[in-house]
Amino acid sequence: MLTRFLLPILGTTVLVTGCASSSQYPINESYGPEPKLPEPKTSLFPTVNIAPAQGWPSGVMPTPAEGLKVKAFAKGLEHPRWLYVLPNGDVLVAETDAPPKPEDSKGIKGKIMTFVMRQAGSSHPSANRISLLRDTNGDGIADQKTVFLKNLNSPFGMALVGNHLYVANTDSLMRFPYQEGETHITSTGTKVLDLPGGPLNHHWTKNVIANREGT
Repeated sequence: MLTRFLLPILGTTVLVTGCASSSQYPINESYGPEPKLPEPKTSLFPTVNIAPAQGWPSGVMPTPAEGLKVKAFAKGLEHPRWLYVLPNGDVLVAETDAPPKPEDSKGIKGKIMTFVMRQAGSSHPSANRISLLRDTNGDGIADQKTVFLKNLNSPFGMALVGNHLYVANTDSLMRFPYQEGETHITSTGTKVLDLPGGPLNHHWTKNVIANREGT
């Protein structure tokens, strides 16, 4: 019985301790060529401060530099993680999240990690798709949104090489035929190679970048 009580207490201690420390300096002193940083400390538990995932309130926008304006290009996306701009100006966005990781969610460590990730807006079922956003009238707002690719596996990185779009799933690099201007791809694609994945998949996001020769 003692063990049953100790585990929840330990989990609570980790969470509370992680949020106990805060910066000693104002924000404007924490960046620049000579930022003020607190002295490093040794502690039993790591200091963790997870910023909650929150959208911008209605009517509120980021403050841009003088002479610039900010608009919401698109809304209603499901956990967007990566963007890729095609040559014709279309924007691809990976709507994705981590794949199921049963080994990582076991025990008190797994429960704490799941709680923390949810605070950051993650640990939800992945949409497993890439959406296409198109601004047809040049007003800085996407007025067309289509599902460009679906039935992927926690996709992230994208790269267009010639007439092929490469997509990095969490466990594979895929290649799809692409024609400029199309709003969706129906091909199931071709697997180029496997990527590290599996039950223990701590770093699930995989990127893909073409070299200067475009190969």
